[in-house]
Amino acid sequence: MADRDARPPHRGRSQPARTRRAATALTAVCSALALLLAGCSGDDPDPDGPITLRFQSLAWQKESVEANRELIAEWNAAHPDVRVEYVQGSWDSVHDQLLTSFEGGEAPDIIHDASDDLADFAYGGYLADLDGLLPERLTADIPERSWRTTTFGDGVYGVPFLQEPRVLIANRTLLKESGVRVPTPEGPWSWEEFRAASERLTRDGTYGAAWPLKEPVSATLNLSLSAGGSLFQRGDDGKVTVDVREGDQVVPGTIHDQINTDRSASRATLGMGGSDTLPGFFGGKYAMVPLGFSYRQQIMQQAPEGFDWQVLPAPAGADGLTQGVSPQTLSVAEDSPHKEEAVAFIDFFLRPENMARLAVGDWMLPTGTEALKDPALRTAENGWATGAALAEHLVAAPATSVRGYPEWKDKVATPALQEYYSGAIDGDELRRRLEEDGNLVLARYQR
Repeated sequence: MADRDARPPHRGRSQPARTRRAATALTAVCSALALLLAGCSGDDPDPDGPITLRFQSLAWQKESVEANRELIAEWNAAHPDVRVEYVQGSWDSVHDQLLTSFEGGEAPDIIHDASDDLADFAYGGYLADLDGLLPERLTADIPERSWRTTTFGDGVYGVPFLQEPRVLIANRTLLKESGVRVPTPEGPWSWEEFRAASERLTRDGTYGAAWPLKEPVSATLNLSLSAGGSLFQRGDDGKVTVDVREGDQVVPGTIHDQINTDRSASRATLGMGGSDTLPGFFGGKYAMVPLGFSYRQQIMQQAPEGFDWQVLPAPAGADGLTQGVSPQTLSVAEDSPHKEEAVAFIDFFLRPENMARLAVGDWMLPTGTEALKDPALRTAENGWATGAALAEHLVAAPATSVRGYPEWKDKVATPALQEYYSGAIDGDELRRRLEEDGNLVLARYQR
């Protein structure tokens, strides 16, 4: 601003005129600087005043938002010198919104996101490396398998704190009538048994299963870990490629055959989200729906009176009940001038009792081992105990550390899987697209 306002004196004028104009210019510069300083003091807190941390939360369920706000209020009451300001974000737009805020220098100090959205931000230098900043209590409480979801290269770029397995939500009445063996975490179905059970449950206008696969990639990849699938292979040079192997074909093959061969799964649900299947589930149109664990809340709220349902573990394969998850995470912006204070708040926010409150509010599971011991998360009611029993089998989703995954998912994997599940293409064409087209996309991010 000073350079723009303090123009050089015009050549050819008399010395007195130049002097007067110089004095006027100096006055203008001083005035501009005073205004600039005043504006800056309005943007930045008084150096002797409290620090303000902006925390962008993606909580959306009523109980979850309340838990977030209550914990922030408790922190602010106990820490008058470091205040936290709640900022409401949205899962629907978080990636683009964060990218814009990072590039514009306006990112929140503390960022709520999911681990599969962090890789590009971490490698792009937008997130702070938390290694060395996190307290021992927190790092020890969360298992190493969860920390892998937020570790990129040699750095840790987020704290994983909430996660949800995929489970089968089943109509208990139809299960009993069919006579199928009811699986448990100790004795789950294999993928072959799940397919057979779906066939037995298909009768009198009821499909055995409904796969809501409007967004098919995450479900397919994460469940495929149970069958030994991994899809993404990292070479000695550190570069990732797509390589469809035998274990990667079990889950998509099962879904494809249920829909196109057995007719035990509804074709109509392929374009649906999870919530879209619930009316049909309540009406007896589908006996089982594979859903994220947190959908239990919607079922509790929306199920008609007397509707009897239960939570079953997802099928197991060669690697047992293993499945991939992309936990919800808390990160700190690299541009934040208050990283230590931000980490201190995260440590408070994720104390075991607080993490359990957040998990109950979101109907999810905590990553922390102490929080998972909370009795509220161990009750048989609403399937909590089944979910808790799956926690030890949850590992990093295959896509977590893959640069370019969002583009690969949107441009290659989603349309290819949708066409495969609908029967429009066969398994060979699916493999070709995922590998050949997919590797062209990933290569651009790894040059």
